[in-house]
Amino acid sequence: MTEPSELAARAAEKHVVVIGGGIGGLIAARECAKVGMRVTVLEASDAVGGAIRRAELDGVALDAGAESFATRGGHVRALLAELGIDDRVVAPAPGGAWLAGVPGIGAAPLPVGGLLGIPANPFQDDVRRIIGWSGAWRAYLDRVRPPLTIGHEHSLGKLVSTRMGDKVRDRLVAPVTTGVYSASPSDIDVEIAAPGLNAALTRTGSLSGAVAALRDEGAARAAAKKPGAAVEGLDGGMTVLVDALLADLENFRVEVRTASPVRAIARDGDGWIVVTDTPVDPASEDAADSDDEVVAVAEEWQADAVVVAVDERTARALLADAVPALMSTDDVPAPEIEIVTLLLDAPALDPAPRGTGVLTVPGSHVAKALTHSTAKWEWVRRAAGGRHVVRVSFGAQGEPAATAGLDDGAAADLALREASALLGVDLAPSALVAAHRARYVQAQPASVIGSAERRAAARSAVQAVPGLAAVGAWLAGTGLAQVIPDATEETDRLRRTLIWE
Repeated sequence: MTEPSELAARAAEKHVVVIGGGIGGLIAARECAKVGMRVTVLEASDAVGGAIRRAELDGVALDAGAESFATRGGHVRALLAELGIDDRVVAPAPGGAWLAGVPGIGAAPLPVGGLLGIPANPFQDDVRRIIGWSGAWRAYLDRVRPPLTIGHEHSLGKLVSTRMGDKVRDRLVAPVTTGVYSASPSDIDVEIAAPGLNAALTRTGSLSGAVAALRDEGAARAAAKKPGAAVEGLDGGMTVLVDALLADLENFRVEVRTASPVRAIARDGDGWIVVTDTPVDPASEDAADSDDEVVAVAEEWQADAVVVAVDERTARALLADAVPALMSTDDVPAPEIEIVTLLLDAPALDPAPRGTGVLTVPGSHVAKALTHSTAKWEWVRRAAGGRHVVRVSFGAQGEPAATAGLDDGAAADLALREASALLGVDLAPSALVAAHRARYVQAQPASVIGSAERRAAARSAVQAVPGLAAVGAWLAGTGLAQVIPDATEETDRLRRTLIWE
């Protein structure tokens, strides 16, 4: 039997390089450092955090990327408790969202009591208002159609349109899937996005009945547990988590290098060589001795193991030689998203005229969604000091962001016009105090049809190579509730092989 002291000694001899400083990379670094391994994190940009970013608008520090986390599984809460910041957890305001771009009426509150926008009762007043009488009667046919082909459909969009009609799909379901997953209902896998829906369909004989049954079951489970919101945030913003992770890594003496893009990785015997482009100080000897314009020099890092924690496109480029089997798996373009955050002096927004946010019917607006942050989060309201913060999102699967070709000023102007239209309030250019624009590539959601098989094939290819692991949203699925446990599990696999084998 191996003594604990021997295992600790083995761990101390190992050097792990983590490529990428997003949440997946920081979790991987922490898991390795906890057992005594020497860890180096190499981040290409000038700050860690990935999709969690901070922006300062006229002295107000805000989330510029992810603003919340899903509570399912309890993984994020557990990490926050470990880091000693679970006392910073806050719930969003209970005010509901609105739907904009509805033909004939413009905007209306998003119906309550549905599932992914699918109504349990198509004649419910707030549902009928959006789909009209003709849409409600078409949806009612779901109740009387024979149950001969139900329970076998993979595509959410096809299932909804077949059972309840196009108006339910386009006006109720599409705004939700586009806003939440950045994907069309046709591309969403029913069983991943709504586990148990197909089975409930077969059991109840209708889609609306299945939705009602699943919601009743969910309500019963929730009543048996401690009540709480489906999403939560952190007082001060999600970057509080990044700061806490960095402090923890510092305690573990993990070296975190920013502005250090990795150029290549290669096997070196039983280990690895990682090559970075290290920026050169213009006053340094390297720059003085060169006749050319020196921007960066190559630096080599030797490692016993490597964790690749970058986006899919970058990961595939880095691993092309080391994991040739990865190249045989499908590479599906991920949506490129832009979020424009606006700080506004607009008293007309004080009553939160359209709740905590707005989703759009696809094709009706160039923005896919808006969050009224000062209405949704009490800490943002306090920080804004009487002003308002709104976040306008652009871009979806197969749909480039409308702001992509604009400079920052023009992007802010477009976001302001969209905010005015979506909130139903005249927001003059003079109302804009400050703006911030964030761009990021959103990993393909786990709920997209075929995504699970693609991710399993990619992970299998990576795991077949000794001393290598890959983590992040492109393998785990989007959101901290998926990224954190996945990074923990994958890193645990890697460190076991380093210590025990």
